[in-house]
Amino acid sequence: MTTDGAFVRLRRFLQTRADPWGANAMSAPQSVETVALPLDAARRDAVERGAASLDERWMQDLLVRLVETPSPFGEERVIADLLADTMAEIGLDAEVQALDSRSANAIGRLEGTGSGPGLMLFAPLDSPFTGRADDEVPWVGDRLPDHMIPRAIVGEGTVTGLSADNPKAHIVSIISAIRSILSTGVELSGGLTVAFGAGGAPAGPRPGDDRPAVGHGRGCRHMLERGPAPDFALIAKPGYAVAWEEVGLCWFRVRVRGVQTYVGRKHFLAYRNPIADAAHIVTRLEAWFDEYARRHTDGLVAPQGAVGAIQGGWTYKPSMVPAACDLYVDMRISPRTTPAEAGRELEAALAEIAGAHEGLETTCDTLLEIPGRGTDPENWIIQSAIRGFEDTEGRPHAPFLETSGQTEAVILRAAGIPTARFGLPAVMTASAERPRHTMGLVETAGMRRFARCLIYTIVDTCTRSRAEVGL
Repeated sequence: MTTDGAFVRLRRFLQTRADPWGANAMSAPQSVETVALPLDAARRDAVERGAASLDERWMQDLLVRLVETPSPFGEERVIADLLADTMAEIGLDAEVQALDSRSANAIGRLEGTGSGPGLMLFAPLDSPFTGRADDEVPWVGDRLPDHMIPRAIVGEGTVTGLSADNPKAHIVSIISAIRSILSTGVELSGGLTVAFGAGGAPAGPRPGDDRPAVGHGRGCRHMLERGPAPDFALIAKPGYAVAWEEVGLCWFRVRVRGVQTYVGRKHFLAYRNPIADAAHIVTRLEAWFDEYARRHTDGLVAPQGAVGAIQGGWTYKPSMVPAACDLYVDMRISPRTTPAEAGRELEAALAEIAGAHEGLETTCDTLLEIPGRGTDPENWIIQSAIRGFEDTEGRPHAPFLETSGQTEAVILRAAGIPTARFGLPAVMTASAERPRHTMGLVETAGMRRFARCLIYTIVDTCTRSRAEVGL
């Protein structure tokens, strides 16, 4: 496989470019020009033969098995075993990397000749919902919908079931791309790591779980601690466009103060119901979150915020009014905003609300902070993934704007690994107002399209020398 003149120009550009991209970078590009680098004949042949060998029925069958293998965050060991076995069957050196007795990563490796860059394809393997009615009803509705049940419903070109789209179809696309690459017999100069991480959900332990952590990219962090780190990474998460930055997140507990009393004597005793005050604060904060998002919308992101939970009083003795009511806030933060800055903005908003409501008293504690991160959009992995999209779709790439989803991409980037985020085309349900996206509905044709994009990026990256990709 030869290096053409276009590539020489690209390599010189990458070597001389100063990297302006970091957690607090001021630039926020919303688009990037694709650096053209046509594949030579050997690479083109490998991509086309790999794409032709994609087996949509095989992909569907594997997806059905994954959907029907529940993997709630913190309970991923069984599906990790299944995935390790599957990767071994297609020819990868596979292992189950245990975090504890219930959680595990599934890792697969394919060695290259050693002269090229290492590439990691990553996806979480856990579901944010358990598929158990006792855990989720009534908070998801009066019953579990089909797309939240660990039972696969195969339709005409679709699969519905718990996490069928996110993350399980993304896992299938990665494995299918590797399977097809192996079928071509193409020699890779760079090694491939396939990593499916436990605990990707933005969630803490469920009631009764005594582990200190089960989510927020726990598996990804565990994997990186055991190295070695790849030169590039691609994380497979929803959104059929390549993203080079994403938000971080902060969790806050806002405690609303009141006076503990008894309903039967409220007309005689000091009375300040923190639950009533909390209702006022929630209404004001929800409006403020819209203002916050508008102020911080730039680059690819539009960081959102919401009050996602409330806790106050005794459910078994509501005759007793509590002295406190807690609000739990998730605020997404731009790569150009630090967690401390976000906390100060929230505290200022609470102070303004309190100032307009006599006697209202609050405190605000930070429970969790994960900074947003970006990768230079001129970096090799971003450009290669974009070329893969354009080669597959036959049209120019355009990134999604105003995103607010957070993934392990921020962990990989924080570890110094240039990372692209890229995923399947979303399937939206019809609505009179706004479409509703579900993590439990996927089109099998979409898996095939995304897998072809991955094949392109693997060939484009892992058949080159380190110098050719700017390392």
